[in-house]
Amino acid sequence: MLKTRVTHLELTDRPTQSVPTPVSFKLAIMRATRISLPFYRFLYEQVGKPHHWSVHRHLDDKALAAIIHRDNVDIHVLYADGSPAGFFELVTGEEEGVTEILYFGLIPEFQGRGLARFFLNEAISTAWMSDPQKVIIETNTLDSPRALQMYQRMGFHPVSFAEAEIEAWV
Repeated sequence: MLKTRVTHLELTDRPTQSVPTPVSFKLAIMRATRISLPFYRFLYEQVGKPHHWSVHRHLDDKALAAIIHRDNVDIHVLYADGSPAGFFELVTGEEEGVTEILYFGLIPEFQGRGLARFFLNEAISTAWMSDPQKVIIETNTLDSPRALQMYQRMGFHPVSFAEAEIEAWV
């Protein structure tokens, strides 16, 4: 087990800044309606394995489908030059007036190439489309060391912290 510090953040005002689209790639962001389980597992592993994401890792197909195919779950995939480069997963209505960016990240080969801030801006903009009172996200010390700073630069404010133990992804 790995010990980590979890930071819970929220954004209570719709952002007014925009992030320009990077020109170094041909980009597309597509909503994955009823995403196939193998493709979801691929994205979850590619993005999450370096950070030891574990919540959906051991679920069987029926349990995973019951979570990700709910009407209040919205998954969007970033493609760069035709290849999957990352994804974000939004959950609305679990708490009144709240949209959660449950998962957000890039596949390692696409990190450090100017895509994260742009893609996060798109995730935030999409989250606000459900007209919430606030958008929430969390990160921990096993995520990218730049994640917390990027979230704060994009307007999120830390609201609480917790200690957690996470199963290592080996």
